[in-house]
Amino acid sequence: MTKELKTGSPLNEETDVAPMISEAEAMRIEGWVKQAVDGGAEVLLGGHRHGAFFEPTIIRDVDPKLPLCSKEAFAPVVVVGSYNSFDEALSLIDNSEYGLQAGIFTRDIEAIFKAYKKLSVGGLIVGDIPTYRVDNMPYGGMKQSGMGREGIKYAMEEMMEIKTLILRLNR
Repeated sequence: MTKELKTGSPLNEETDVAPMISEAEAMRIEGWVKQAVDGGAEVLLGGHRHGAFFEPTIIRDVDPKLPLCSKEAFAPVVVVGSYNSFDEALSLIDNSEYGLQAGIFTRDIEAIFKAYKKLSVGGLIVGDIPTYRVDNMPYGGMKQSGMGREGIKYAMEEMMEIKTLILRLNR
C-alpha cells in the first residue's frame, strides 16, 4: 500500500505525501537513513530524497540508539523492529529524549495500563498510529517534545493573561 501513496503538492487533495518543510530537513533524514543502513538496517521501500521530497520509506533492523529511532524524524519513514517481550518493546519505545505520543496495538487492558504508566509520552494511542489527534484533546509531549499542550482549552489559555486580585477587607 505504501507504494501507492501519491507525492505532490499539499494543495492537491490527491496528495498523500507532500515535501518536507525544507530541503535541509529532507537531507537530514537522508543522512539518518544512510547512517542506519551503514549500521546494518535494511530499506524495504523508498529511502531516497528528491529535493525537499523524501520518499515514503520502510526500514527495518535499525539500531535503537541511532537518531532514526531515538530522535523525532518528522518524516515519511517507518521503522520496523522486533522485540522478545512487551517490557522490551516498552523500553525500546521509551529509548529517547523525546516523548510526543506512542501507539500500540493490543486489546490486553493490563498491557495498555502498563504502557500508560511506564511510557514518558504526552499521549498513548491504542489501536491507531501515534499521530492521531482531535482538536479538543490535549496534544503535546513529555521530555524534550515541546512545552505545554495544544487544543482548544490550551490555545485559549495561551492567549489569556491570567491576573489575580486578593482583597483582605476585615482588618
